[in-house]
Amino acid sequence: MRSLVRRAGALVGVLLLAAGCTGGPSLENQGEVTAPPGDSKHLVIGSAGFTESDLLATMYALLLKDAGYGTEILSVANRELYEPALESGQIDVVPEYAATFADWLNAKTNGADAAPVGSPDLDATMKALRSLARPRGLVVLDAGRAVDQNAFAVAGAYAKEHRLTTLSDLGASGLKVRLAAGDECVQRPYCEPGLKKVYGIDITSVDPKGVGTTQSKKAVQNGQDQMMLTTTTDATLADFGLVLLADDKHLQNADYIVPVVNRSRAGSDRVADALGALNSVLTTADLASLNQQVDSWRRLPEDVARSYLEDKGLLK
Repeated sequence: MRSLVRRAGALVGVLLLAAGCTGGPSLENQGEVTAPPGDSKHLVIGSAGFTESDLLATMYALLLKDAGYGTEILSVANRELYEPALESGQIDVVPEYAATFADWLNAKTNGADAAPVGSPDLDATMKALRSLARPRGLVVLDAGRAVDQNAFAVAGAYAKEHRLTTLSDLGASGLKVRLAAGDECVQRPYCEPGLKKVYGIDITSVDPKGVGTTQSKKAVQNGQDQMMLTTTTDATLADFGLVLLADDKHLQNADYIVPVVNRSRAGSDRVADALGALNSVLTTADLASLNQQVDSWRRLPEDVARSYLEDKGLLK
């Protein structure tokens, strides 16, 4: 099967030029914002180059192709490159994360020191995101059920021994916890400070082994650390005997999956309907399973994406 994915290659130079020459072309051309939504026959779907983004971009491409569009995928790993390309119409559609993208656009619009607008509240986050995206000629489509947000995992045996299913359980237990995470965890409100303030968890130290890394997983598996920072769609936790503790007090931001489109090229109801079909079926657990099939089982993203959409009856 011919792959849908086209790596950035020589186009990186074009995207760099776009990024360098435009601080936000849609802000300077209000005609693009007020003109009727476009419905181009050929659409370029952007991927950020990691497994989950490749899978989402591939599902978008297959759904749009099934709706009658010509599609291709352009993989550009750097948001500083692909977001300006999305504004300029070199890329037409990208899968994004609501709170993260809201904060990124906010910093781009209002400066790096601007107060964050992403929050655990999905409605508030989407409102802020759409208000930031609109002047740039971007449309943020509805969020689905799948969310890829920060999460915390412990060894399954440890959870069973101490009867832990939520972060509140861990806080109430009084257990001392060495946390495997990134260096920034000691300062980020969603990490060590938030775990202490919101949940009362006794974090004794942060072991700087990274977010969701194999090193972190092994450290928790062997008891060197008691908990690790990862994400809700981590595909390999079970391989290390680890389980997630529920964020029952909603410390983490609402990083729900949202398609973002260039309004002048892909702002039509037909595009929104084609991509929206995925919202009703794709769950966080589904996305974790799809990631696992690629990362652990070594299946091709296109094969995994197509099988999932066919199983859900989303392809004709």
